[in-house]
Amino acid sequence: MREIIIEDYNPKWAEEFKKLKTVYLSKLNGTNVDIQHVGSTSVRGLSAKPILDIDIIVNTKKEVNDIIKKLKELGYIHVGDLGIKGREAFKRLSDKVPYEKGIDKWISHHLYVCIKGCVSLENHLRFRDYLRNNKNAVIEYGNLKKELSIIYKYDIDSYVEAKTGFITSVLSKQGIEEKDINDIANMNKK
Repeated sequence: MREIIIEDYNPKWAEEFKKLKTVYLSKLNGTNVDIQHVGSTSVRGLSAKPILDIDIIVNTKKEVNDIIKKLKELGYIHVGDLGIKGREAFKRLSDKVPYEKGIDKWISHHLYVCIKGCVSLENHLRFRDYLRNNKNAVIEYGNLKKELSIIYKYDIDSYVEAKTGFITSVLSKQGIEEKDINDIANMNKK
């Protein structure tokens, strides 16, 4: 099992996101997409696992297949929605992905293609935006993540389940429907 490592915020994360975004925009030229840095690495001052979360946002389901083909050309492997409606996930078999001349290694990252307005995307954006605007929540969440990474050092499932209460409480404040919050809680159970 992999060790859960939480690092203090690193401004390099935002820089690496910008580099990846440039590659995606170049490859997806001519498509109508928005690319967002989400997850803990997108919040200034928040401690996080040093793995970027990136959402490529499209307007319709029809556009998803074109994006999947173009991301495949960059070396990504489409792994489906992983049980989350409106979101398609991708994995990398090499640190060289996405393939870009002159770059041999990219920062670790998770890549998703999301349909605008889907629940998982709204969760990502609202949670991120809440933290970006609430310094005390950033401190509280960062401390929680550090504590949980010690308690569940090699148990990612328990780590995720244990931080779910914080996440769902924030999403509740952000107007996410109770049904969707319950779905998140159930999906994050070990």
